[in-house]
Amino acid sequence: MIDNTQDSFEPLSIDALRTMAGVIRCDIIDMICTAEAGHPGGSLSAADIVTALYFRVMRLDPQNPAWPDRDRFILSKGHACPVWYSALAERGYFDKTHLGTLRRIDSILQGHPDMRKTPGIDMTAGSLGQGLSAGLGMALSGKLRGKDYHVWIVLGDGETQEGSVWEAAMAASKWKLDNLTAIVDRNRLQNDTYVKDVMPLGALAEKWRAFGWHVIDIDGHDMTQIVRALETAKTLRDQPVCIIAHTVKGKGVSYMEDIAEWHGRAPCDEEALLALDEIRRACDLPEEGVR
Repeated sequence: MIDNTQDSFEPLSIDALRTMAGVIRCDIIDMICTAEAGHPGGSLSAADIVTALYFRVMRLDPQNPAWPDRDRFILSKGHACPVWYSALAERGYFDKTHLGTLRRIDSILQGHPDMRKTPGIDMTAGSLGQGLSAGLGMALSGKLRGKDYHVWIVLGDGETQEGSVWEAAMAASKWKLDNLTAIVDRNRLQNDTYVKDVMPLGALAEKWRAFGWHVIDIDGHDMTQIVRALETAKTLRDQPVCIIAHTVKGKGVSYMEDIAEWHGRAPCDEEALLALDEIRRACDLPEEGVR
């Protein structure tokens, strides 16, 4: 395996990644419950993808967040930032005690990612549909300056209803940005109902292919498939890559799974304890240190 980091971190095995995804899911529940606000559903659906990126695939250095040759990451669906904050904390960008300050006025962890406040955040997010355009700019800049970093973007599937996504998709294929990968978190729910009931996406993979992208379809909770797709994306040439990750909103917490209500609702203490116990048992995590 290639060492993808500047620091001495050893990329995790598939089994270790599954365990870390469980840790991150526990962090998500804990921090949203503590804040009494946040978006658990879309954070949990993206947990396996973000874990694979930060603990195996991406080239980075937590001790030097502005390292010019680092891979870039954008969480375009910025409301799901608890998953990003957990990954950054677990990876060593800042102390884990900050996770308990989510959404506080003086916290480095705001309700949407802010590159001015949080170490490791490469792009502020909030208004949906903007992340791919920003990532396009980063990838094109890298090409023009002869850099070999890769740009990774996680999009919500409902977010791809935005026209700006497809404008960026056209430009990325025009410039043959093979250093750019978009990952669509295809959990089929947005805000308060199903994506198909708001604006059907139709044949999503075929749409991306028609815009000139290489498309990989995966189970977004199968760590082997995730890692294979991400590592393949770094090797393909002359095309940007779109990974369509079929996921379940609220994944890992049975009473949240595929339930629109949990898009933006915080669990109470009792609900959080049930969720943490379920995640811990599924991932064989020790009870110590979990809430």
